[in-house]
Amino acid sequence: MISITLSLTNFRNHHQTVVEWGDHVNIITGPNGAGKTNLIDALHYLCMGRSFTSSSDQYVVRQGAASFLIKGLFRGNIRSQFEIACAYSRGEGKKLFVNDSPLERHADLIGRVPVVLVSQNDRKLTGEGPAERRSFLDALISQTSPAYLDDLIRYRRIVRQRNRLLFEHSMDRGYLNVLLEPWNRQLVETGVRIISGRNKMVSKFCKYLKFAHEQLAGSGLEPAISYKTFCSDQQSFLSLNNEEIADAYRSELDEAYERELDRRQTVIGPHRDDLVFFLDDMELRKFGSQGQHRIFALALKMAQLYFYRDELEDLPVFLLDDVFGDLDPSRTDTVMNMLLQHNGQSFITAAHPDKISGFRDQEHARIAWYDVKDGNVSSTE
Repeated sequence: MISITLSLTNFRNHHQTVVEWGDHVNIITGPNGAGKTNLIDALHYLCMGRSFTSSSDQYVVRQGAASFLIKGLFRGNIRSQFEIACAYSRGEGKKLFVNDSPLERHADLIGRVPVVLVSQNDRKLTGEGPAERRSFLDALISQTSPAYLDDLIRYRRIVRQRNRLLFEHSMDRGYLNVLLEPWNRQLVETGVRIISGRNKMVSKFCKYLKFAHEQLAGSGLEPAISYKTFCSDQQSFLSLNNEEIADAYRSELDEAYERELDRRQTVIGPHRDDLVFFLDDMELRKFGSQGQHRIFALALKMAQLYFYRDELEDLPVFLLDDVFGDLDPSRTDTVMNMLLQHNGQSFITAAHPDKISGFRDQEHARIAWYDVKDGNVSSTE
């Protein structure tokens, strides 16, 4: 998939910006606060329907404005050329369009333009709580499987409903049991499909992680991922079919009933799953060095890129936000060469372009250079 042009109106510090992109590696330079990250955040909006830098759409509206508009023209193998637009205004909220036709659900945008994002927030993947890793895994699968995304949306709705019933009726167990029964059935049915999808993905994804990690770190410690769900015995869980997982799920729900009454919330299910990362037998989160965390997180995203390359008809758009600041010169060159060998389109923001200035000196035909100052973008080829 190729982003041909990007148009911004009142987005962050961009008043009126139009950029025409190169087909391969696009490097965006400029001082901090100039608006570099805003450009790839806008691309992320068009791919995923949301910002990766802000928790709310209202915070990305240009100061003094009441709305923003992002438009992007794309082309790919399946769709020859199409436009995606994201419009937000205070009071009316956010609307998404494909070729001027509004999308009924924001979820319908996911997967139209597959995307992989590398940012400073990736350190949370390996060092913080399970929510970050669940989010990574869910996003990884959702862009290749609309059915999985639908199950995920359905499951979250079921959990919200169960939690409301547990909160409102925990003092009347007989009545609560009657209310919970249909939701328990839906919880298990949908949850099992999510668990199965995650388990299959982890099994397939590991080989891509090993390949990417070896490219970045060289031979040595081997990366691995363990999928941790409600079953305590992971080895036996791997051999279970969906019906057996459902039986185990129902049993765990029965055992957790008193805890759910105490906490007034659903405590068993894939919304509490985790991924455990290893280098050989060492659990990364507990024992890894800062450098090992950094390389592992980057390898996860490179592995995602390679996985999509093999699984999807269109190559993903690859966004890298100021990732070279934490890399030594050797690994910076490694990442750049990996991107130059990749046939898809990449976008790189660089506050310190001296780290990659050697690639400018080469006048490489696959690299387009852009400079951003005060929300104004100019090509510097």
